[in-house]
This record gives sequence, C-alpha cells and structure tokens, in this order.
Amino acid sequence: MALPGKRGSTLRWSPWNLLLAVPLLWLITPLFNRTGPELFGMPFYYWFQFVGIPVGVLCTTLVFFKTADEPTKPAPGVGLDVDDLDEGTSR
Repeated sequence: MALPGKRGSTLRWSPWNLLLAVPLLWLITPLFNRTGPELFGMPFYYWFQFVGIPVGVLCTTLVFFKTADEPTKPAPGVGLDVDDLDEGTSR
C-alpha cells in the first residue's frame, strides 16, 4: 500500500540477489536439449532437470538467509502519525 504523497520503492538490492538468476539460466533449453551423457540409464535431459531442483532451492534459500537481516531504510520525510495512516482519512 503506497502512502499518499510518498514516492519510492520498497525493494532492497543486494549482490546476493544475483544468485536468483541461476535457476532461471538453468532453464535455457540449448544447455540440456540432448540425450548424452546418461546417468543410471537416464538421458541427460531428465537428470539435468532433476539436479536443477535442489540447485534452485539452494540458491533461493541462500539468498533468503543472507538478505533477511538487512535493515530497511525508512522513507525520507516526516514520520506519519497513527491518524495519518488510518485508511478512512485518505478518502
């Protein structure tokens, strides 16, 4: 919910967020669109996708824990009173 008269983003940037690109890059089809090498009789196409699941979970979990404790910066300006934050006053 955006406050009236306030601009800015609530998004936070961290270099750890770049790890979230790994699961997306994992889905580039030419990387895994082949049958060899096989693993336990399973074509490369399938086992590469199965390996991608824990890689994606690991990247997402790592980014979550590395960025969870970063403090958010309050928006610049005067702090609002409880009455200013009431939904009924902005109508």
